[in-house]
Amino acid sequence: MTMPPRAAFYLLFTASGFAGLIYESIWTHYLKLFLGHAAYAQSLVLIVFMGGLAAGSALMSRRSARIANPLLAYALVEAIVGAFALVFHEVYAASTDFVHAVVMPGLDSEALALTAKLVLCALLLPQTVLLGMTFPLMSTGLVRAHPGASGESVAMLYFTNSLGAAAGVLVSGFVLIEWAGLPGTLRTAGLINLGLAAVVWLIARPMTSPALGRREDEDAGNANAARLLLAIAFFTGLASFVYEIAWIRMLALVLGSSTHSFELMLSTFILGLALGGLAVRRLVDSVASPERLLGWVQVAMGLLALLTLVVYDRSFQVMELLMKGLARTDEGYFFFNLSGQAVAAMVMLPATFCAGMTLPLITGALLRRGAGESAIGRVYAANTLGAIAGVLLAVHIGLPALGLKWAMVAGSAVDALIGLALLWRFVPAPRARRLQLGLAGALCALLFLPVMIAFELDVNKMTAGVFRHGELTSSKDAKVLYARDGKTSTVHLVDYGGTYSIRTNGKSDGSVVMREGERGSDEITMVLTGALPLAIKPDARSAALIGIGTGQTMHTLLQSMAIERVETVEIEAAMAEAARGFSPRNAAAWADPRGSLLIDDAKTFFSTRNRKYDIVISEPSNPWVSGVSSLFTQEFYRRIRTHLNPGGLLVQWFQLYEIDTSLVASMLAALGETFPHYAVYAPSDHDLLIVASETPIPAPRLDKALEHPGLARELFTVQVMSAGDLDARYLGNRATLEPLFLTHAMPPNSDYYPVLDLNAARHRYTERSAIEVVALGNLGVPVLEMLEPGRRDRPVNPLYAGSLSFDRIENARRAAYIRDALLDPRTPAPVAITAQMQKDIEMVRLRLLDCRDAREQDVWLQALVALAQDMNPFLPAEDADRVWKRIVEAPCHAGLATTQQQWIALLRAVGRRDATRMAELGAQMLASQAEISAASREFMWMAALTGYLAAGDKANALKVWDYYAERMARSAPKPVFRLLRCHAEPGSGAARAAACGRVFEAWARR
Repeated sequence: MTMPPRAAFYLLFTASGFAGLIYESIWTHYLKLFLGHAAYAQSLVLIVFMGGLAAGSALMSRRSARIANPLLAYALVEAIVGAFALVFHEVYAASTDFVHAVVMPGLDSEALALTAKLVLCALLLPQTVLLGMTFPLMSTGLVRAHPGASGESVAMLYFTNSLGAAAGVLVSGFVLIEWAGLPGTLRTAGLINLGLAAVVWLIARPMTSPALGRREDEDAGNANAARLLLAIAFFTGLASFVYEIAWIRMLALVLGSSTHSFELMLSTFILGLALGGLAVRRLVDSVASPERLLGWVQVAMGLLALLTLVVYDRSFQVMELLMKGLARTDEGYFFFNLSGQAVAAMVMLPATFCAGMTLPLITGALLRRGAGESAIGRVYAANTLGAIAGVLLAVHIGLPALGLKWAMVAGSAVDALIGLALLWRFVPAPRARRLQLGLAGALCALLFLPVMIAFELDVNKMTAGVFRHGELTSSKDAKVLYARDGKTSTVHLVDYGGTYSIRTNGKSDGSVVMREGERGSDEITMVLTGALPLAIKPDARSAALIGIGTGQTMHTLLQSMAIERVETVEIEAAMAEAARGFSPRNAAAWADPRGSLLIDDAKTFFSTRNRKYDIVISEPSNPWVSGVSSLFTQEFYRRIRTHLNPGGLLVQWFQLYEIDTSLVASMLAALGETFPHYAVYAPSDHDLLIVASETPIPAPRLDKALEHPGLARELFTVQVMSAGDLDARYLGNRATLEPLFLTHAMPPNSDYYPVLDLNAARHRYTERSAIEVVALGNLGVPVLEMLEPGRRDRPVNPLYAGSLSFDRIENARRAAYIRDALLDPRTPAPVAITAQMQKDIEMVRLRLLDCRDAREQDVWLQALVALAQDMNPFLPAEDADRVWKRIVEAPCHAGLATTQQQWIALLRAVGRRDATRMAELGAQMLASQAEISAASREFMWMAALTGYLAAGDKANALKVWDYYAERMARSAPKPVFRLLRCHAEPGSGAARAAACGRVFEAWARR
């Protein structure tokens, strides 16, 4: 049979690379789900995956000569890999469930628990070994068929496989996972492999060719040269992956540390390797000495890698310009990613281009020296082992001990020294050797010395988070108090004029105002994260905390004298070191013997310990950060539930900035699958605290919390002084709020269908916001209060005065002022009251209380409606009714027009939380008052719907909705109307959830 053209095999191997990178990405993700994201866990993942590749290629180097048809063997290997990919998810899920449910509970030792996890990693080892065989088998098949162009064949296979891999990273990360989740993406790769296997089997079955063995006359010089070249394959692989780790860490400060950013970086790295293989394809066989060419390539790679430090320093300005020039839209996000890949290429491509030449040149040199086809597998194995060593050295020694700059210098020095050694060894003529060594050495000295002596990375740029706000000037004058490149992230502690901020990969993870007597908005969130569960469960004895942050939450927990044990797990040791800089604000976190800190991944922390807690607080970074979204999944919440004592509480922090309500809905759907009860609090206008439990959640007892002097002091410093301050931050329970989230029809966030990870980075870029959730507590109708009967009479605290602004607290203060101004003829001095509000108060008092020209409607009705919406929801019913009673009893009320009296009656009913009257009057006025503004119509509609629902009359609520929905604005419905409509939906469970989603899907198509 005629041998098909090599181009056919190159095309097939491109598809193989595409599928292979999907496997690497997805299998690595699966392993991290089980082992965690801590530095040692990531190292284990690397050893399992890349160690398998090295083992597979080494095995082929020893066995390929015995295989009559390597291409047929290649087809068989691809078929086995593809078949396993089709069932991997089910095998993995069953195995991990068994380990968590049966094995882990029976192990008392953390070491034994970790051993059990390592044993489970054996699931993946056979597949990675098989993948490691594919490159040597395909290369051997083509080298046998075209022995005169063996070097070109290897280089082209390296190029096409890497090109497919670069595409596989992007397609799987940006398209396939969103369409099919991790299981579906893996099965897609499996189908590709099965298709490849079938095609290769058909075209290669009749073909056999003799093995290209070692030359029997191989002399000692060639043997020594072969050993040297294999050592070079190892060390250049080591240096290249030191670069990769350092570049990824560096670029995370420019592009952000989202999963999509890492995918862009990885694809760029692999693309550089591919292009290098393409560029050298013809030289491998034609150049006089591939070893000498390799020497110059190694020197060039070392120097270009060193220069990336200088290029990198300029990349911050490039990103600043991009962020200022690109629109914050979904289309803009596409160009942000495209530009991000260009920035990554600017930094990585020159050196990786050289790196892509090395493996083909080393393999070609060995083939020329008679090493036989086994050289292909030996070089690939040595290079892969070097890559493993490079990653381990960079993560565990290079970055923590040397930092980014010196890790890059060390990697560059390795490549440059390899190049000099090759020139010394393989340039035979003494004069030419001296000339080339002198030139290469001079170039190295010319570049290495200035960089080593004079160049420093600009830490102010690195802390700016330019990928978020597109601004470098804000950090220009900041003082960096702490800087360290940790094993998993780069951490800084920065002083912004007395406000300390702890930053991970350029992103703030908490700030504290260190000036005496001042507090910032982050602090109330951190204090309440610790204090709220203590107020809800005063008898709590033990707590686990995910994430150290500023240390204030841990410090707050330890202020309770009832607490006996607080265990904090933090994935990055440098975070814990930096957090000490907030002392004395977090002193108990370090000084109290009841507290302990463990550096580990949260999943591993819980899975290797058979401990239960009264409180578990999850306070990780934002979900757009790679790996963090796995702490908001249904699988993680199921695991947490097993570590809670009966009646125990999970407290979940979640931000409302850089995200939208649909993603909040996905997170709560995941949480709600495990915890039947949850209550939602808003410590600030842009954060949520979700308290979840298997049992009903009682109201917080602030009085119990204040019995602990230290806890009382922490609460007072953030101006939480009475039960009303907590009441004002309570949004609602699950029954009240879940209908809003059901209308978004979002699937629960899952390890295998990572909704947050796929979307949160885009929402960060487009500056989405879900503060509309908190705004539900600031409506002109007390909707949330009336939908939750148990909280109707719980007063808010109107006496708040301070600098920590929170809209509902401020609204309560303004409501108290309106009440007093209308009831007391001695008008109190306005404090931070708007001129318009003061004008409205004077108008209402003049027209309705002093009865001056009351029948002149002019603007007094508009003023009254505005004041009612500012007052009614934020005062207790009896307090608000004092104002309305005064208005109704005024002499001029009886003479008002019917429509004016109806308005006053409706507003009074809202203030009194009189559901029946609200429904009756709202529906009546909607029907009779046609010539009203859109805002007035919305208010009536809201009042009527709320009234019917609070009275338990869903049928009439639906009628009012159906009749007036078409008459309302055709823009997206406001969250409150989403909430009310879904509350009116009959039924329960999945059927109701689906119906709520369909209503607003139909609305969106209007």
